[in-house]
Order: sequence, then structure tokens, then C-alpha cells
Amino acid sequence: MLRHAYASIMLEAGESVVTLARWLGHSSPAITLGYYAHFMPEAGSKGRGTIDGLLGERGDRLVGRNSPDSPQRR
Repeated sequence: MLRHAYASIMLEAGESVVTLARWLGHSSPAITLGYYAHFMPEAGSKGRGTIDGLLGERGDRLVGRNSPDSPQRR
């Protein structure tokens, strides 16, 4: 039970799955994900935030212009 609690807390804190798998002695991060992925609700948000930061305002304009719900510029 303590091991499960530790792994859950580490993932919720943002620890790498690869690192946690090594600490827990799992042969693969896939095993760790199989048990604990549900403790990673923010998974993917770092990548989305990075891309949003790189695109900035220009990306917002392009996405808005190409959105299926917005009229196309002529």
C-alpha cells in the first residue's frame, strides 16, 4: 500500500514515468503507466503549453482563421 501511495504522489507531483519506473524496479515505463496512468491528469499539458508559447499570438490568429466555425478571409 505504501509503494502504491508513493508512486501515486510522485506522478501527481509531475515526476517522470521513466524515472519512477526505475525507482520502483519496473522493467519498463509501460508497466508503470499501466498501473498509475490515472494519476496523471495533466499529462500532455506541458507539451500543449510549450507549443502555445512558441506559436503565441500568431498561432492564435492562424487557428482562428482556419477554424471550421469561423469565416475564411478573402
